[in-house]
Amino acid sequence: MNLRRLPSLGAVALALVLAGCASAPPHNPLAQWRGSPNFNERRAQLIVLHHTQMDSVGEALRTLQTANSQGKVSAHYLIGEDGRIYQLVAEERRAWHAGAGRWGDVSDLNSASIGIELDNDGSEPFAEAQIQSLLRLLADLTRRLGLPPQAILAHGDLAPERKSDPSVQFPWKRLAEAGFGLWPREPLAAPPPGFDPWAALRLVGYDLRDPGAALAAFHRRFRGNEARDWQPGDAEVLYDLQRQLVALPEGAPPPLPAPPLR
Repeated sequence: MNLRRLPSLGAVALALVLAGCASAPPHNPLAQWRGSPNFNERRAQLIVLHHTQMDSVGEALRTLQTANSQGKVSAHYLIGEDGRIYQLVAEERRAWHAGAGRWGDVSDLNSASIGIELDNDGSEPFAEAQIQSLLRLLADLTRRLGLPPQAILAHGDLAPERKSDPSVQFPWKRLAEAGFGLWPREPLAAPPPGFDPWAALRLVGYDLRDPGAALAAFHRRFRGNEARDWQPGDAEVLYDLQRQLVALPEGAPPPLPAPPLR
């Protein structure tokens, strides 16, 4: 055997590193890459927030890289309670996190969204380090992808009849104070005579095929409860949200139309 014809161990290692770099898609330097094979190609217009409803970030990582009882699942990002950010799918690819649902006229939600999972069992407050990392990630994503602030949504907003994440514990007001997501402004004004709260709910983006579920999702996000009937103050909140959407700043996409209710 002619040993001089064999490559050195260093050369072999370098070749392996270069091969790995060549095969890995572009990913966010804020996150540790933990690639998942569960994706398709896509273009993002929305950011969807979830909670994992699992006991640990390790369990969530395993599920997002393999499958759960309903089949293969993934998300673009997972944020642990300690604030560590993991990226599982490249942003230009279609992760499998949203499933069936609708927001306005968008029905293929996986194709239209970035999915962010938060390590939380659905009954506990969200950790401070986790929220700090989420704010940092949202600032990065909205800047690079050119997404408007109202594009940050809850999974429960998109599929109100079957999903409730992130839970009522999620601090939407805090996100809005940092410039992310839609939130009512104080002081709230009374809506004009003839104001239709159902039409306003549809204008915001909610699917009204199951009205009670849509109301529960609206209340979960904006009122801190999951009531399935109209509550005092709902009309004032919706009137302000509607006013914000019809007066979007220049360069933001126009609000979705509110088709006649059936």
